[in-house]
Amino acid sequence: MNNSDTCITCEMTARRRQGQAPLWDHIYQTEFWDVVHAYNSALPGWLVLVVQRHIESLDELTEQEAAELGHLIRRVSLSMKSVIGCMKTYVIQFSEARQHPHVHFHIVPRMADQPPERRSTGIMGYRGVSREERISEGRMNEIGAEIRSHLSSQSHELPF
Repeated sequence: MNNSDTCITCEMTARRRQGQAPLWDHIYQTEFWDVVHAYNSALPGWLVLVVQRHIESLDELTEQEAAELGHLIRRVSLSMKSVIGCMKTYVIQFSEARQHPHVHFHIVPRMADQPPERRSTGIMGYRGVSREERISEGRMNEIGAEIRSHLSSQSHELPF
């Protein structure tokens, strides 16, 4: 079943292509992937890699999309270490939300001072928070600009 007609991720991807997305939702783009900041997170630098075409399962990735994804996860993680100052990153992929069945990967900063209850799967406590707890759009744009600059300065050629 194809849910692209009701997929909010597809709507957001279309806005990016039309130049109507704010910086935080259009940080960086490769041939197959978009890099964006998560919009309902209390953790600065929670980024998301979104495949540009609507697919709902990893096995639907083309070889080229998969190859670019692996390279991009590493590049984004390096940028996050440099810009956010995290000690490492977590990578999460479900694509189960009713309005977001579109394949996307959360690249989440794990800070050195992260409270123990917010490590590992506890990191999800930073998502789906109230508006008051969320990172401001201004802060997401600041982080986005720094990540964009760092990613743009890296070589983006696939190593093979």
